Amino acid sequence: MIIKKFQGKTEDEAVAAAKKELGQGIVVMNVRAVKRRGFLSVFRPNITEVTVALEEEAERKDKDKAKEAVSPDARSITEALGKIAPIVEKAEREKELSETAGNQSVSESASVSKSDKIEKKLDSLQTLIEQNIKPAEETESDDHDKDKESESDKGEELETFFKLLKETLIDNEVNPDYASQIVDETREISKAGTPIDVALASIYQKMILKFGKASVIEPSEHGPKVVFFVGPTGVGKTTTIAKIASKFSVEKHKKVALLTADTYRIAAAEQLRTYANILEVPFRIIYTIEEMESALKDFMSFDYVFVDTAGHSHQNREQKNVMGNFVHSVDGTAEKEVFLVVSATTKYRDLKGIADAYSEITQYKLIFTKLDETTALGNLLNLKLYTGADLSYITCGQNVPDDIEDFNAQRTVKNLLGGKR
Repeated sequence: MIIKKFQGKTEDEAVAAAKKELGQGIVVMNVRAVKRRGFLSVFRPNITEVTVALEEEAERKDKDKAKEAVSPDARSITEALGKIAPIVEKAEREKELSETAGNQSVSESASVSKSDKIEKKLDSLQTLIEQNIKPAEETESDDHDKDKESESDKGEELETFFKLLKETLIDNEVNPDYASQIVDETREISKAGTPIDVALASIYQKMILKFGKASVIEPSEHGPKVVFFVGPTGVGKTTTIAKIASKFSVEKHKKVALLTADTYRIAAAEQLRTYANILEVPFRIIYTIEEMESALKDFMSFDYVFVDTAGHSHQNREQKNVMGNFVHSVDGTAEKEVFLVVSATTKYRDLKGIADAYSEITQYKLIFTKLDETTALGNLLNLKLYTGADLSYITCGQNVPDDIEDFNAQRTVKNLLGGKR
């Protein structure tokens, strides 16, 4: 596992530098603003630093050979932990040494319960991860600064940590089966006496890798990219399309056209027409496959064609077939992407039914809406693991175009582990 930092004026620039050196298979582990140094630094803007991880080719080959003995996820985290654990332990010892030197009243913390200690560790997760990935030469400490707790006490505290962590994930509405899987995989690879922070870093990394990076809309190599938005009623598809169209049209100066195949709700079509007028982009209502094909010919010089579809019950087979015909009408003519838009407030059992229904139509990526209406983000992980589909965008309000952003795995995992949102 290669873990490396890159800097740039923006996050995109830093990520681009990482991809140029390490390739497209990187996973962004952390993003933070860094102050410039020097006499004139006060007059210069901060730079962005990203920390990325890349699984090396030899590790991937070893993983393939061990598939029958160990699951891919468990093998991956075992290898990652083997690389990061020594660095984490050294960083933690250095941290404890500096705290001891700066505070002679450390004994006061003895009255704090183990659960409180663990919750504090969860709350400072981001700082912990940054500490864990420091270069080894920066984190060396003397041999005498070792953990003085007995192995049995360490084991007891570690098991308490695993139980608390599982409860935290379930409390954040992660499916109990997935919560058990994540905790059990880390428990199995944790040796007796493993520091809690090492186990926490391992789980943090595991969950980020499970989420993967955001898979957002990219331009087509030839002709327009046709983007379909599907999903049940009431999840905010039309507003989400307006937000995305606004970003591409206004901020990125791309040629955008808006279409709607939602002929069931007049209000939805008029809402999208209003947004199109504000953005000064073409708008058209599509009733038939022939009209869809005709519109595509008319907009062949455009960069993006965004298509709103009718929201309906995932149990309505007739409407589902009609939608499938629209989605596949551009096959062989233009490059397309399909995004399933769902609400973060929907029950997981219903989300599974929705996902299964649309899986019968086509492959899709996921957009979660209404994150501002819930404090539990477990469904993001649940549906990702259930469908295997990439996450792309999240929305957190009605403001167009501000209340939308690329899915951020680091921030989501921190929230699921009990950190502050």
